[in-house]
This record gives sequence, C-alpha cells and structure tokens, in this order.
Amino acid sequence: MIALNIISPVFDPLKEFFRAILDWLNATGHLPWAWAIVVLTVIVRIAIVPLTVKQIHSMQSLQMHAPEMKEIQQRYKSDKQRQQQELMRFYKENNINPMASCLPMLAQFPIFIALFYVLRDFANEAKVPGNHLGDLSWLNIFPDISQGITKHWSGYLLLVIYVGSQVASTHFMSGSAQKSQRIMMMVLPFVILPFILTFPVGLLIYWATTNLWTVGQGLVTRTLIPKPQPPAKRTSRTPPAAEKKKEAQPRASQPARRVKRKKKGGRR
Repeated sequence: MIALNIISPVFDPLKEFFRAILDWLNATGHLPWAWAIVVLTVIVRIAIVPLTVKQIHSMQSLQMHAPEMKEIQQRYKSDKQRQQQELMRFYKENNINPMASCLPMLAQFPIFIALFYVLRDFANEAKVPGNHLGDLSWLNIFPDISQGITKHWSGYLLLVIYVGSQVASTHFMSGSAQKSQRIMMMVLPFVILPFILTFPVGLLIYWATTNLWTVGQGLVTRTLIPKPQPPAKRTSRTPPAAEKKKEAQPRASQPARRVKRKKKGGRR
C-alpha cells in the first residue's frame, strides 16, 4: 500500500479519466457503481482488442512451432546461453513475439491501479457527512464495494468467483507455455490470496469480469479458429525447398532427338 501511495501522482490523469466514465455511467446510464465497473471493464477489453488479436496470433505461432523450439532446447540443453540465442534467432526468423501473450495483461495493469485510487476516493467520500454516492452495494448483498473483502461474508463468495475465473482464464492464456509455467500460473491465484484480501470489492469485480471475458474469448477462439497444424517434419529423404521448386517448374520443350539405326547385314 505504501508503494501505491508513492506512485499515486503518476496515475492521477488516468484516475480522473476513469472516474469521469464511472460518474457518467452512474448518472446518465443510471447504473449502480458495481455495474458501472462491469461496463467499464467491457469498454476496456473492447479497446484492447488489437492487442488481443496479436496475442492470439502469437499463441498460435508458438503452438505451431513448438516441436521445432523443443528440438532447439534439446539440442542446446547443456549450453543455456547458446539455447537462448538460437531461440531468439528462431523467433526473429519466424516473426514470433513471445511477449505478445502478456500485452493485454500489461495494458490493464495501469487501469487496475487507477481503479484502486478511484475506489479509495469512494471510501473517503462515503465518510463525509451529507455526501451520498448512491448505491455502493454489490448485487444488494455486499454493502459497500469500496470496502475490503473481509467486511462481509459475500466478499468471500466473490473471492471464490475471482479465483475460479482466474484459473479458467489462465487455462486459455497459457496454452503455449511449458508445463512448469502452466502449473505456476495455475497456483499463483492461491499464492496471492492474502494480498487480494486487502483489496476493495470493486477491484475484485473488475478483475473477475475481465477474467470471465478472457474465458469467453478463449471459447470463441477455439470454436472459430482451427488449431494450427505443426510444420511437416524433414527427413534425410526430404529434398530442400530449392530442389522442390526446381522440380515443380515445367521443363522447356526440346526437339526430339533423332537416333540413327544401324542397317542390318554387311556389305556384299
């Protein structure tokens, strides 16, 4: 929390921007603050669709070239530095960006921090006598979304929804990761639970909503986009591409060659 207070001025413009959107959704759209956060989350996810498309293409490329990358890792498993160099060269040759899968999450991190400050302002404003923000509840169950999760039993219900959505979204987001990385990403939501318990409920609503969006996005992607097929494996009998191209070209027509036949029998 101390670190967040130190970097607060950096996020002030973004905080004011999202506060203006939430105020408009609440005043003009007549949405409770919790639903305004859900709509804000959908707006953010629509805005980062280009990054999401890059992420999907990158994941497909990684899946398609996974056998070749595994072969490089096995070939240079005793030399980690050479292994990394060869992998980076392979990424460059095949136009693969291994960091593209993290872009949507990195893009949402400043939004997450800015929303934290907005909810903190809600909590401060609610303490001022005569200052009424309206309905701050979540589904009329949790009394105040600017308060911590542990303030009401329904906060733990929302926490279960968050963890489940986080695990499900990780399943779709880490399809191209190694087994050890997938396990670590699956366990991470449980490891950071003590830290999450200090968050206001509004942040959990935002994060659970974006996770559910990711799950829906993964289901749609798997349905509409076929799984990429790995490239054909080369063998010792597989001719190089240049020879294949040469063989595929039609040979120029040449005049028929005349062959002289020997006459039967000798001279008399």
